[in-house]
Amino acid sequence: MFSHTLLSNHFQIFSLLRSSFKNINFNQISCASTNTGKMATNTIYNFVAKDIDEKDVKMGDVYKGRVVLIVNVASECGFTKTNYPQMKVLLEKYKDKGLSIACFPCNQFNNQEPGTNQEIKKFINEKFNFFPDLYAKIDVNGKNAHPLWEFLKNEQHGTLIDAIKWNFTKFLVNKQGIPVSRHAPTDEPEKLEPEIKKLLEE
Repeated sequence: MFSHTLLSNHFQIFSLLRSSFKNINFNQISCASTNTGKMATNTIYNFVAKDIDEKDVKMGDVYKGRVVLIVNVASECGFTKTNYPQMKVLLEKYKDKGLSIACFPCNQFNNQEPGTNQEIKKFINEKFNFFPDLYAKIDVNGKNAHPLWEFLKNEQHGTLIDAIKWNFTKFLVNKQGIPVSRHAPTDEPEKLEPEIKKLLEE
């Protein structure tokens, strides 16, 4: 009799716990915790990068309070001829409203950015009449990946893997320095305009 009552009580407790756990969305709990961490510490402002002329640039000094589009670029990629003109249009349209575009040349994808920093600068400035915030050539994947790009990948995960898959992967960063979205190389810059406008209005 005692054993039967004990087992019955245990079963009732188990059923109650199981019912309670069904109502808990653990994904929401995890996301809420992560978002709190992002708001507190995880911003691009903690990083330094060399510009195309090899001068150190503190991200917090130039991008605080601005929306930033960060892109890994290449001069000889099939996406080059569409991305640069479209980014130019976005910058001309929204620069005075708080948009910055930070371009990081990278030669890791089929050696499509083989030139020197000054050759890259001349190509972008003269061929496209485009003057973004241009940085020195870096790695975005592997043991020599720039810390800023490691941070971006950790904050905004990729499809299947977090590694940058090709040239012209794009990250949007809000006015608080927090990466809020990641876009594939096939996502043309003009498609980001609605999100950029929304971030500028926040």
